[in-house]
Amino acid sequence: MELSDRKRKILRTIVESYIETAEPVGSKTIADLAGLKLSSATIRNEMADLTAMGYLEQPHTSAGRIPSPAGYRLYVNELMDDHKLTLEETRSLNEALRLKMQELDQVIGEASRVVSQLTNYPAFISSAASTRATVRRYEVLHVDRGSYLAVVLTNLNQAQNKLLSYPADFSAEQMQLLCSILNGKFTGRNVDQFSPELLRSVRDEAGDTLELLVLTVSFAVEVLRHQENQNIRVAGATHLLQQPEYRNVDKAQKLLTYLSDDSKLAALTAPSAADGMQIIIGPENVADELKDTSVVVASYDIGDNMRGLIGVVGPTRMDYAKVAARLSYFADGMSRLFGGDALPPPREDPEKK
Repeated sequence: MELSDRKRKILRTIVESYIETAEPVGSKTIADLAGLKLSSATIRNEMADLTAMGYLEQPHTSAGRIPSPAGYRLYVNELMDDHKLTLEETRSLNEALRLKMQELDQVIGEASRVVSQLTNYPAFISSAASTRATVRRYEVLHVDRGSYLAVVLTNLNQAQNKLLSYPADFSAEQMQLLCSILNGKFTGRNVDQFSPELLRSVRDEAGDTLELLVLTVSFAVEVLRHQENQNIRVAGATHLLQQPEYRNVDKAQKLLTYLSDDSKLAALTAPSAADGMQIIIGPENVADELKDTSVVVASYDIGDNMRGLIGVVGPTRMDYAKVAARLSYFADGMSRLFGGDALPPPREDPEKK
């Protein structure tokens, strides 16, 4: 049975009042809140019908009504208004997102420093997506006059939002069309698959919303690039100067320059999932700057389709067993840290026996 407009208004009033007060809602409250020019008896009859239809429940004989699960579902699907985020809410959400990333940055920065101290060699640590980032879903919400909130959810289960300024105000139907085009044509694509041709293909369909669509897609490209970029920290580069192999200034400068280039460090081969550890000795390195240098790399799991590498760079005479053991233990601890598990128990250093 289809609900009349009057029944829908009464149900909506009961749900919203109960959400706010947690108290059963009576006919007088409904008349006051809904602005219905109806007698209490008429409202009670409508409430009785809604109860019989399964949308309301009556906790006590003389009490008012509360929504049933079916009533909440109808409210969510058909009756509630979209919540428009205030500027303050969007600022708070962005600050929370930035804080989360700052925490990750702090952990990575501290980890590289500790590993460098443990090994007395330069150490680097990185985090990056283990798969190519693609957009899973878009939402574009009207916040205020000339302001829209674009939300991008990726396949890495990370959501980012940005407040977009655009002078036009669009109707609900236009906003629905915009989101439909975005989710129909611009999802499942990595950053290399967003092209001018793709944008041109939806020009006619998007109509007046095309420019807002372009702003949203541009933000999505920013998000994908950020999520695919490796976050790299290097610590202890000056430890090289303590090694006799690097007393030659030109030789040391060449390696220090390499360590300062994030793109080159990002190109280092990650160990396989089965091994979890890789030792690359001298000329085995692809990069010319590392031909006289060895690299020991371990991988760790950040979760949410993210992986990390932690490595040490030093002379080919480094104590590989000691460095590998320390890196392996530390990488295991990083995986546990990001996974929320307890840290591994301390291992006794054989040298102290």
